[in-house]
Amino acid sequence: MKLLSSSSSSSSSAHSSSTLIFILVLAPLFILSLIICLFGGSGSRSFSNAFSVPPIYSPYSWPIPKHPISITAPPHEEDGLIAKKFSKLEKVEHDLAKARSSIREAISNVEKQTPLHEDPDHFIPQGNIYNNAQAFHRSYLEMEKTFKIFVYNEGEPPLFHDGPCKSIYSTEGRFIHQMEQETSRGIKRAALDYVNILAQKYPYWNRSLGADHFMLSCHDWGPEVSFHIPNLHNNSIRVLCNANTSEGFNPSRDVSFPEIYLRSDNITSFIGGPPPSQRKLLAFYAGGIHGYVRSVFVNYWKDKGDEDIKVYTSLPKKLSYLGMMKKSKYCICPSGYEVASPRVVEAIYAECVPVLISDHYVPPFSDVLKWDAFSIQVPLSEVPNLKKILTAIPEDRYIKLQRSVKQVQRHFIANNGAPKRYDVFHMTLHSIWLRRLNIRVHD
Repeated sequence: MKLLSSSSSSSSSAHSSSTLIFILVLAPLFILSLIICLFGGSGSRSFSNAFSVPPIYSPYSWPIPKHPISITAPPHEEDGLIAKKFSKLEKVEHDLAKARSSIREAISNVEKQTPLHEDPDHFIPQGNIYNNAQAFHRSYLEMEKTFKIFVYNEGEPPLFHDGPCKSIYSTEGRFIHQMEQETSRGIKRAALDYVNILAQKYPYWNRSLGADHFMLSCHDWGPEVSFHIPNLHNNSIRVLCNANTSEGFNPSRDVSFPEIYLRSDNITSFIGGPPPSQRKLLAFYAGGIHGYVRSVFVNYWKDKGDEDIKVYTSLPKKLSYLGMMKKSKYCICPSGYEVASPRVVEAIYAECVPVLISDHYVPPFSDVLKWDAFSIQVPLSEVPNLKKILTAIPEDRYIKLQRSVKQVQRHFIANNGAPKRYDVFHMTLHSIWLRRLNIRVHD
């Protein structure tokens, strides 16, 4: 397996802090395995302009600990050699302790609204879309100063076949599919083999049993693979689009990853929309009946004949999906087979207030972002009362919600080329950073 070290480095000097991260990227037809270690010294890659801090307050938040979970590395047969390599750990944990202290200070000064200092791009988080803007800002700056990534160059990229196919390549597809079944291989086995190779070759996985590593997946294979590797599931940070608490997603350790459907490299045409006064339609949804939540919602509202709530399982050709979002006050985002849906980010892009229908979804960046300030969350049991809920929202509150959607956009932008500070890439890394603060690795 080949490691594709696709991470970009920022133009800043190397810092002496270090953290260990593991990334396992899953895609429908292939798996890219990335091992990343945040390391100090000239051999590391600095990302001081590439990280943002994870959420701090929300129903799923946890405090920045004074005494994080402590992990001691198991004994190693080459103890003398490894001890020298681990000599930086004390410095790493010292820097992380300072970051924790700095963030706790910002949390305690919740009423203090003055900026910490001028940021390079002159953006300072503030406003009601944040649970604690001051703490978020401090945490983000600490992350930029301290958080670093090292990538293992290990392995060749394995290609995986996604079941039998029906096209002109069907014989090849069916043969590979049957071979995978006969040999009990496939993505789970390959992921386990990969982790075992790294554990044997490098000291980093073993020193924490994966606790200072993370895996990232937007496909539903992600949770399945993690269940197959106990230390990955129990210890590592899992970054998942399928942030479903009913399926074992743990908000105190795992990261909710936004699902984004990019129709082209240029997303600027998707972003923006008319002001509230020009949005005449109350609510809009178009999509297939995928999963139980959607079937309940669609079956109740599709044939209601209600002119205020437009529901389509197949959008008429004369209508534009994005255009309908931009005409609507509220965009309905019911969970599908997975709890996540690209509609949530599409609604934010279109400046349409998202209506999340799910009982088990943890929205992205919940520790930092106050979702009640820019979305409506409706439990499945209240689907029949959806129109009553939306029409009961006063106009002045809707206007505030819509303005907040515009404000939060920058945190969900997937920039083409180099990422920008506080965008979706950095917000995801920021969520990982907060969770990394909650463990301490030492010899």
